Amino acid sequence: MMRRVLLALSTRPAIGRWMERVPATRALVRRFVAGTTTEDALAVLEGLNARGLMGAVTYLGENVATPADAERATQTYLHLLDEIKRRNLNVLPSLKLTHLGLDLGQQVCVTNLTAVLERARAAGTRVWVDMESSVYTDRTLALYARLRPQHSHLACVVQAYLRRTPADLERLIDVGATVRLCKGAYREPPAIAYPDKHDVDRAYRRLIDRLLAPDALARGAYTGFATHDDQMLAHVRDRVRERRLASGRWEIQMLYGIRPEMPGRLAAEGLPVRVLVPFGEDWYGYFMRRLAERPANLLFFLKNVARS
Repeated sequence: MMRRVLLALSTRPAIGRWMERVPATRALVRRFVAGTTTEDALAVLEGLNARGLMGAVTYLGENVATPADAERATQTYLHLLDEIKRRNLNVLPSLKLTHLGLDLGQQVCVTNLTAVLERARAAGTRVWVDMESSVYTDRTLALYARLRPQHSHLACVVQAYLRRTPADLERLIDVGATVRLCKGAYREPPAIAYPDKHDVDRAYRRLIDRLLAPDALARGAYTGFATHDDQMLAHVRDRVRERRLASGRWEIQMLYGIRPEMPGRLAAEGLPVRVLVPFGEDWYGYFMRRLAERPANLLFFLKNVARS
């Protein structure tokens, strides 16, 4: 119930504007969001690399209304890639297609994404395309299929809570895709997505097994397992151990600020760990979805608000 309430509130940006005006809540948001500028994000990413952690960066925003807004987002990613190369960082961009103009027409988005992909090739890094709500699943996968033959460093995301994901994943395995497996954080109807955590967890474990199956690996599939769940992490480790897989075939991905002690601990055990660092003015929807994902996040936030 609380998760549904928080996801509903994530669509109310007026609450975010209020939070931004209150110093106590604004400071607490910084646990999950690096800041509002590229320099804020790069400073955090440099710190992560110094600790032996790989990084990813996302400029928060989606569903832009004008080509100028899409161009602004594109230029931000191009600047980030230039800085990643200049500073020799182990960091890749992770972006939303609606931030690059997908709602304005596929060609607008293709033009912007291609510019990012070409700059990423020069920087020697992947580009991860995030998955948004189920309204965009078909368009996102179609655009991925269109561009990947020319851009093998393009990666995509599948969401375990969507009932359609096993079929989508088979098509991605067939082309040896680079995939991020996440649970999913958007508000979806039960006909489309599993409403119960138990069912989502069971689906996630099945998808781990499929992505680490011998035939998937033989086709070149590479997976980023995006989870903070101890049981899911244990399942990944068990399968990796059984198959004696090198770290160059998979990685663990975590979100900045959630269980912040865990990435360093896992890296110290020899696991490949990447931390996704978000930044930007459009932080509110992202922040609320993070609170909805884990009760501990909400409890942390409420305790600190009360203390302040």
